[in-house]
Amino acid sequence: MGLYRLKDETQAARIEKLKQMTPGKIAPMAVYLASDAATNVTGQIFAVRNNEIFLMSQSRPLRSVQRSEGWDPESISGHAIPALSKHFFPLDRSQDVFDWDPV
Repeated sequence: MGLYRLKDETQAARIEKLKQMTPGKIAPMAVYLASDAATNVTGQIFAVRNNEIFLMSQSRPLRSVQRSEGWDPESISGHAIPALSKHFFPLDRSQDVFDWDPV
């Protein structure tokens, strides 16, 4: 029972830290990027997590599929997704990506 209580307390503490990550923490970055001061900042991907700002890696094509006749939902389901799905990235939880709590 003590292990469960500790896990619940740890999870509760983590949730309290996550609650600090409000839109007000993101707004300064958004305002900066929309300002004249950011004139030389273009084509970059940023993430904000509480008091941390991250420069993210760029999205680049990984795999492609094509159909000369175009796509419809059925052909996407039957052709595109099966061809691309073996290259899907695993879904990670934030705690799997960040091994430290928000600052």
